[in-house]
Amino acid sequence: MSRSPRPVIYAALAANIAIAVTKFIAAALSGSAAMLAEGVHSVVDMGNQGLLLYGLRRSRRPPDADFPFGYGKELYFWCFVVAIEVFTVGAGAAALKGVAQLRDPEPLTHAGLNYAVIAVSMLFEGGSWLRGQ
Repeated sequence: MSRSPRPVIYAALAANIAIAVTKFIAAALSGSAAMLAEGVHSVVDMGNQGLLLYGLRRSRRPPDADFPFGYGKELYFWCFVVAIEVFTVGAGAAALKGVAQLRDPEPLTHAGLNYAVIAVSMLFEGGSWLRGQ
């Protein structure tokens, strides 16, 4: 018997929504461009979960004349799209942020707020991880 991955994806989506809100609040309070970029990163993660849910829905379509064995394999395509997105968007954002830091380094400020965001993110991600167990 196979369990549906939907509840796990919804848990990850909820965690990323909460994390994104936390990071955007921290960015607004601190004015940190890095925290703003992290908030955008969490929004991209939310898009990943959206693509996975979309792939799940499309893969459950019944067989038809064009695909007599059904569309189940389409889920693998959408997982591949998510993987490509993670690597390209992640690498692009890291490269842009790295170049910006090299051109105009910023001193560390609001370290306590940044550590609080990390702690809150760990709680949300931990809850999502536990849901996947």
